[in-house]
Order: sequence, then C-alpha cells, then structure tokens
Amino acid sequence: MALTYSTIPLQVQGVNLDIATTHNLNGKAPILFLHGFGSCKEDLADIICQAELKNYDYLAFDAPGCGHSRSDNLSATDIPFLVATTLEVLSHFGITKFHLIGHSMGGLTALLLAHQCPDRILSFVDIKGNLAPEDCFLSRQIFNFPTDDPQAFLDAFIIRTRESKSLGSALYASTLRMRVQARAVRPIFESMVRLSDNEDLLGVFLGLPCCKMFMFGDENRGLSYLSLLEKEGMELAQIPGSGHFPMYSNPVEMWRRIAAFLNRIV
Repeated sequence: MALTYSTIPLQVQGVNLDIATTHNLNGKAPILFLHGFGSCKEDLADIICQAELKNYDYLAFDAPGCGHSRSDNLSATDIPFLVATTLEVLSHFGITKFHLIGHSMGGLTALLLAHQCPDRILSFVDIKGNLAPEDCFLSRQIFNFPTDDPQAFLDAFIIRTRESKSLGSALYASTLRMRVQARAVRPIFESMVRLSDNEDLLGVFLGLPCCKMFMFGDENRGLSYLSLLEKEGMELAQIPGSGHFPMYSNPVEMWRRIAAFLNRIV
C-alpha cells in the first residue's frame, strides 16, 4: 500500500480552491479522514503501515486554509464550508460510500457531513470532535483573547498552546505556523463555537444510524457527556497517556482501537 499525493482545483460556493490530497484508492469504499484545526492530512498517513487496515482504501486532504491547500477567500472557511468542500472532494474522486474518521475540527465537520448524508456513511470514528460547549477549549480563545490582527492572535495562540502542559500540545504548537494561515483562524473558530453552543451536536451524533465510536485521551476522561454516550450504548475508546492528540501521544493504541472497531463491524 502506498499513498499518492495530488492537488485538485475546485470551486466551492464561488471560492476557488487548490486542495492538497493524499490517497490510496482502488475501487473500494475508503476511509475518509478529516483533520483537526492546525493539523494536516498526514496526521493519519501511518495507515499505510497498519497491517490490520491494509484492505481499506484511504483519502485525506488539507482543509482550505490549512496545510498545502489554498483558497482565494479564507473568510469563507467556516465549518459548513468545510462540509461543502468535503462533498466536492468526494465527488471529484467518484466516492459514494465511505468510512469516516474525524479529529477535533474534522470531527465536527464529519458529524455535520454524516448528518447531511447518513446513507453514505459506513462507520464513524469521532476523535474528540466537538459535541458540546465544553469542547471549545481551543476555538473559544477567539473570543477570550480578542484582537483585530489575525497574525497577532495566531502568534499568541501558539504560545498559549505550547505552554498548556497538555499531552501532545507542545508538538502540535511547534507546527501551527506552517500548518494554518492566520486569516483562516477566525471564521473557523467562530463557527466551531457557534455550532457547539447553539446546536444539539450530541443529539445529532447519537442519532446517526451508522456504527460509531467516540475516541478521547484519558486527559479528557472528565467530559460531561461520556456517561450519556456510554448509557446509549456508544463504543468509547479511551486512549491512555494521551490528551487531545492521540495520534501524537499514543498512536499505537489509537491504531489498535481503530482497526479493532472497523474490522469488527465490516
């Protein structure tokens, strides 16, 4: 298994995009991965090294304003726009059904995508995507530390993240300047907070008809809604020695749980 890298031109809601993708597509329903804010399509690229997932096709891309993707209107980059972009990427590759993995911002995007087209989703692994207001510990900073200077906000955000003493955060902070364009931060963060505060995301998640797993690091074991997810029969994957970024802190256990979940339901 090897990954192919390509950049595809798209127009989404009047915005011109060049979307950087990585994929291994051989005609089977793939795993679609949507990365978190300030992360990138390579966060799960080690899928090519996972023997237990060798039978799955794979597709990931850098969201507009992140990684190597480019947009001519970064102010349009809110979560609904990311959903629309994802649908266009799927259309470009002719993908109708797929397994879905989303982390953080990508988990929220994946949730809305699955809600919009539930018949296309074969399974959903939500890696600490937003389900409630308490999940806005990063995005709410756009309101808690207001500034009209996008670059000044990003610079200060990097420092706060680096000094948070949360597992994986220093590594995450070290690449933020290369992985996110400053003018994309506000529309993304404001959208994440608005959706988390005003929409019943937890209800949407529970109502999805596909097989689902919610993954979180043991640093986040105090999330208020975990007991409800468990009561409703949701599969929970608590990753030891990890916080918000299990792919950085404990990828071995993350991959083990993902593979076990997917191979059990297929």
